[in-house]
Amino acid sequence: METKTLSKFIAELIGTFGLVLFGCGAAAVAGGDTLAHTSGLGLLGISLAFGLSVVVFAYAIGGVSGCHINPAVTLGVLVSGRMSGKDAIVYIAAQVLGGILGAFVLKTILSGQIAGFSAGEWAYGSNGWGAGYQNEYGMMAAFITETVLTALFLFVILGTTSKLGNGTMAGLAIGFSLVLIHMVAIPITGTSVNPARSLGPAIFAGGNAISQVWLFLVAPFVGAVIGAVLWRLVQSDPKSA
Repeated sequence: METKTLSKFIAELIGTFGLVLFGCGAAAVAGGDTLAHTSGLGLLGISLAFGLSVVVFAYAIGGVSGCHINPAVTLGVLVSGRMSGKDAIVYIAAQVLGGILGAFVLKTILSGQIAGFSAGEWAYGSNGWGAGYQNEYGMMAAFITETVLTALFLFVILGTTSKLGNGTMAGLAIGFSLVLIHMVAIPITGTSVNPARSLGPAIFAGGNAISQVWLFLVAPFVGAVIGAVLWRLVQSDPKSA
């Protein structure tokens, strides 16, 4: 692997690792009742944890890899014509590995409670739907939510990072858009819009989390393609993409 490619791989791995550890960690360690706001960070706090994670890593590794830290983002950038298929494979491999490592560290930390830790269903900030999960939305509602919100997320990312956008403020715009996405989707699916963020926790949670993870792999990829296509329709000059 070339030095430049290796740097991008490491940057994406670290960024995705941090996103999962900070975001899912906020939900699993300090989230409390995210719907009733009875204790802990609550819905807003968890939303900010995910959004701020993107902001800080955007400015930390944006100059190295562009800070995708999300396979859906990488697919959207690929569809928009801004990266090669070879680089996309490297990015996605790094993101998946980073998500798994982040979830593993989170699991290890939670297991260290002196009183003991019972993981239960959908542990470690896993995504899901149906009976027993959050507000108990059905599969179709979950799929639509993840697809539409990922499409909007990609539209914002491609717009703010294009020549038409404000590059210096892109990290903030992208991070705040993720906060808004979480504020809507946490009660529905726990919010994925990121296959790597979903896969890592699901692997260690098992049960319903792993059996339902397919939706959080498929829907964000579908949404990413839609978002990329919409951006290509909006921007009239290919050179400005």
